[in-house]
Amino acid sequence: MSVFSYKQRNNINLVIIIALGLLIAYSLQGISSAILSTLVLYTIMRPAYIHLAEIKGWNKRVVALGLITFSIVLIILPFYALSSMVISKISELKNNEIFFKNLLVKLQHLVPVKINQDLIQEGMTRLGNWATQLFPSLISSAVNIILSLLVMYFLLYFMLIERKKFEFSLIKYAPFREQNALRFGDEMRNTTYANVLGQGLICLVQGSLVSLSFYVLGYKDPVFWGVITTFISFVPVLGPPVVFVPAAILQIANGNNFAGWAMLIFGFVVIINIDNVLRFVIAKKVGNIHPIITVIGVIIGIPLFGILGLVFGPLLLSYFILLVKIYETSTMASERLERIKTNSELGEL
Repeated sequence: MSVFSYKQRNNINLVIIIALGLLIAYSLQGISSAILSTLVLYTIMRPAYIHLAEIKGWNKRVVALGLITFSIVLIILPFYALSSMVISKISELKNNEIFFKNLLVKLQHLVPVKINQDLIQEGMTRLGNWATQLFPSLISSAVNIILSLLVMYFLLYFMLIERKKFEFSLIKYAPFREQNALRFGDEMRNTTYANVLGQGLICLVQGSLVSLSFYVLGYKDPVFWGVITTFISFVPVLGPPVVFVPAAILQIANGNNFAGWAMLIFGFVVIINIDNVLRFVIAKKVGNIHPIITVIGVIIGIPLFGILGLVFGPLLLSYFILLVKIYETSTMASERLERIKTNSELGEL
């Protein structure tokens, strides 16, 4: 005979499960970005997989491998190529002391306030170091990057070919009722689309506009600064001006008043406002993410995931808010049922 009752054994098992779960989660923190990337890619690829493998009847393994290959060509390779380009450019600017000295002299003539050159130089050095650490280096982090990609695509492959089992398990072990679990899945899909596809489209458009305007107005390295703007534009409103305002001021300091003022006008009238227009269109299709959530999410995500935090931070915060809403709905429903039960019992008395 066991010294524990049935209820005690269940409670002990639950404590052990939670402890082991926390230990496993702690052990996997090094590949947390890979796991989150898997969920994001699965959510995005799921409709295409269902259409090709389940509706059209194509081979499941071939479809899964085809979607994975497509994502590597379309997302992974360009992202790391651009990251390498950004790191190289930042290192070049950081080591170019003559460029910064000339820049400070020009700004000194433009602004009547005395500028502490040592303080500016130190700030630029720290900014360069921070930006270099933000982007994953293909050389210094090659092993971690390859490991994360292998884990991500290994999980993604089996999640796709065993889609029904995977989703059934999620519903079965979700800590809320089936209808709320299905609702969470729908809201999670819309949130992912709005954050990744919607915000990604906005950033790409704004980066392209900055690159095009830089090219037309004769600025140096328009493609590079367009790429930088694309990344920074994940921070709504604040993103693009970080690039085009200093560039315009530098043009004015060089005596190119037309190029400087034209960039400022075009930036504040078109580039910033295109965010609001596209956000309105996207909201009608897949839902909307409030800019406050995006900004706070970026602040949360960057220390955790580096440059990927621009995407994952808002996603995590959106998922958290969604879970709070579902919990609130479930609590209100339980309270309503409890009141109905109590009233019926009082009526019988």
